[in-house]
Amino acid sequence: MNSPKDLRIEDYTYNLPEERIAAFPLEKRDDAKLLVYKNGQPGTDNFSSLHKHLPENTQLVINDTRVVNARLIFQKPTGGKVEIFCLNPDSGEGDVSSAFEKRGRVRWEGLVGGAKKWKSGPLFLKGESSEGSLELKAEKVANRDGRFILDFSWTPENLSFAEVLAKLGNLPLPPYLKREAEEADLERYQTVFANREGSVAAPTASLHFTPEVFQKLDKKKVQRQVFTLHVGAGTFKPVSAEKMADHEMHFEHFEVSKKFLQNLLENWGSPVVTVGTTSLRTLESFYWLAAKIKKGKLGTTDLEVNQWDPYELESDFSPEEGLKTLIEYCNGQKLDVLMGKTQLLIAPGYKFKFANGLITNFHQPNSTLLLLVAAFVGDDWKKIYDYALQNDFRFLSYGDGSLLWRK
Repeated sequence: MNSPKDLRIEDYTYNLPEERIAAFPLEKRDDAKLLVYKNGQPGTDNFSSLHKHLPENTQLVINDTRVVNARLIFQKPTGGKVEIFCLNPDSGEGDVSSAFEKRGRVRWEGLVGGAKKWKSGPLFLKGESSEGSLELKAEKVANRDGRFILDFSWTPENLSFAEVLAKLGNLPLPPYLKREAEEADLERYQTVFANREGSVAAPTASLHFTPEVFQKLDKKKVQRQVFTLHVGAGTFKPVSAEKMADHEMHFEHFEVSKKFLQNLLENWGSPVVTVGTTSLRTLESFYWLAAKIKKGKLGTTDLEVNQWDPYELESDFSPEEGLKTLIEYCNGQKLDVLMGKTQLLIAPGYKFKFANGLITNFHQPNSTLLLLVAAFVGDDWKKIYDYALQNDFRFLSYGDGSLLWRK
């Protein structure tokens, strides 16, 4: 497989006028427009008509993560503000779900805005919970290249960290929206099927789905295959390096059940459509996880797919064999759920293993998400984005959607 290390990000950009960025969601989720790209041609429909464009027995891969109130704003006694953006649990805290259930104390990795104002000592944030007054204390433990390890402790100690964030934190809207979260965002920046807490960014392609859309898909016998991927803040990170070799991808944590893998295998041959670029990235990661198992290159502690694995691991087995390998691994380890993380970079030159279609929004210029779209549809990504710009599609997180079929 050709390595994308020499790709230049300047070849994967476009001019996005500020007025095309959707600052607010539509009143009704499925009123969003839907760009349908098939057989090399883009066209326009409405998201409520998605069922018309998916064949019977399509395997629709969706992510049930829930966005957490990851922004904590502390007021210093001197009046200055320090903002902590919680990213991931520290390595000693276990998986994301376990870390959110910690009670009384937990260590987290985060970004600190106004770090220079925070010379030493703890910061405190107070609020109310169902049990009365709530107080959160934050202390700096270490600084790792601008990412801080933070020790959080709180009273009452019987509250989980998830409950503390729900009461004291703020919703982390994408920075390009250039506004604070409002009451409506608390509902609209979550999917209707959000379940597992852990994301600091919404899987935005999923925001268009409604119970009515799912009813139509159910009648069409479209099957939902659900897993969990906790979307990280790195999803918004533009590529600043001239060549991809110098860009480091972020890790994101996933949880996938053995049943999910079995369902995909049992329905092999049916079209597979992923909802979101992050879902696609995770689904493709499962093949490379299988490759590492087959080659005995799996780490002893973490199930991990690295940025360059697809371009450095020589693997010629089928995707079906990959699914069987993962199921056998689950059986051997007596696991019902695989937990791991992926740093996978998908860029032009990548050979897709599972996905036939992709439901996604329109992405930022100079982003790895746009590189993934370019890998999926080839040079036609320019045709698709030109069409969207010329036909009044709304862009980015609260923007319209697209259904892209691989040639």
